[in-house]
Amino acid sequence: MNRSILISLFALLSFYMGHAQQTPFNVQLQPVDIQGLGGLQSFAFGTHNGKWLIIGGRLDGLHMRQPFASFDEAGHNKQLLVVDPVAKKSWSAATSELSVSLQEQLSSTNMEFHQDGDVLYLVGGYSLSASLADHVTHDKLCAIKVPEVIDAIISGQPFANYFRQISDESFAVTGGRMLKIYDTYNLVGGQKFEGPYNPMGPNHGPGFVQEYTNSVRRFKIIDDGVNLSVVHLPSFVDSDQLHRRDYNVVPQIMPNGEEGLTAFSGVFQKTVDLPYLNCVNVDSAGYTPVNSFSQYYNHYHCPFIPLFDEFGNEMHNVFFGGIAQFYDSLGILVQDNNVPFVNTIARVTRDADGNMAEYKLPAEMPGLLGAGAEFIPLDGLPVYENGVIKLNALVEAETMIGYIYGGISSSARNIFWINTGSESTANARIYEVWLNKNSSNTHTLNTQSNSSFQLQVFPNPNNGVFSIKFQVKRSEPLWLTMADSSGKQVFHEKLENLYEGEHIIRKEIKNLTVGSQYTVTLDSDSERATVKTIVQE
Repeated sequence: MNRSILISLFALLSFYMGHAQQTPFNVQLQPVDIQGLGGLQSFAFGTHNGKWLIIGGRLDGLHMRQPFASFDEAGHNKQLLVVDPVAKKSWSAATSELSVSLQEQLSSTNMEFHQDGDVLYLVGGYSLSASLADHVTHDKLCAIKVPEVIDAIISGQPFANYFRQISDESFAVTGGRMLKIYDTYNLVGGQKFEGPYNPMGPNHGPGFVQEYTNSVRRFKIIDDGVNLSVVHLPSFVDSDQLHRRDYNVVPQIMPNGEEGLTAFSGVFQKTVDLPYLNCVNVDSAGYTPVNSFSQYYNHYHCPFIPLFDEFGNEMHNVFFGGIAQFYDSLGILVQDNNVPFVNTIARVTRDADGNMAEYKLPAEMPGLLGAGAEFIPLDGLPVYENGVIKLNALVEAETMIGYIYGGISSSARNIFWINTGSESTANARIYEVWLNKNSSNTHTLNTQSNSSFQLQVFPNPNNGVFSIKFQVKRSEPLWLTMADSSGKQVFHEKLENLYEGEHIIRKEIKNLTVGSQYTVTLDSDSERATVKTIVQE
């Protein structure tokens, strides 16, 4: 029996960010329709002179759960698309003039990609390979000359000469993200998936092989415009903290002024099929898990915008919708372990001391949108070398900074187990993204995001087993209590000899009353965390 928990946070924990956080900006979305432009999700893109080159992705909505129907060939995008959002025009060309190897990679989903100057680099991607008669993760690196391909598609000319491709097993990755830190490429997380998808597991039906990379694969691309090669560097490997895919990895300006990346959330935790809530910072020297912060509102890949406030030394990251384990309902944080589609727009800010907090914006996505969509920034925006927007250089009260395109549009929050293929679609609408620096609308702090204990309560999928997860900053006795709405204790336990780090306490709690309210409290000598839950079938 599936259960969800409505979590309302009461008297939650002392927390100090160093100064009161004022609303730095707000965002607005304005729809744009381009006649003839179809929907697409989980694609790659490059830009040149205001035009977009869109490659790969899926033409359908959320993938089916049956192996014979999931990620089928009918959903492959076998067209190269060019979009001019200002002129509201689009062009397309079939990939059939390319080699079979290029055709198959460029019709895949969840490729990793990064544009360096005029060249768009693509790696990996997952799709049904006709030549191999199986679903595969492509072990390819592809280099594309974006201006030449855009011009060729618009003018109806051949474009095969503007594509190059090499094979390398380390690039057999899907669902990761590829970004640069200075001159080094970082392929962060992701997985190698071989065979047809099956939610029942690798040993059911035709079976599959799934291997998380558990790493940041680092390399340099050597490209003289003709010859393409790679120099591999030592990877950062962590089977716990880097065991992530289908998520957001966002370029950063770190508090020390250096370039870096932050890997936000992702799936799945090794101990439970739920998203990670912490994040991981990556820089040139290594990686650092951030366990003092939890992100609740945007867990799977969705459009994101990084903006740096140089005057305040604050790094802002804005996320748009997608899929998440939590969403806000009339001020109540709803925990849904089915991990539904959401419409939340949220901001995660890192201050000058490295402290992080999450805020819900008053604006929302116009529907259950965002999963597998992309933010495409305007050419010519004031940005740092790694693409982070210079917030202080946006001097106008309102500035249009880019567009959101594509992604999955869902008809309901939870459709996975009822999905017949008609409950969701690939979104065709484009949205202008406007930044308003003078808005008086406030952003609501998610108090749970920066609590010390990071307390969570969630049910195991069966037999009324509750898991209570929390962080320990120093070894000291703690008291864990659960009580019903009358104050009667369901259990009370002293926890001793706890090591620093994450803990999960599992309790089998019998005879809970559906619809009743229960309070879980975690106490130390100096701090208390309280979560109230309503158990619903």
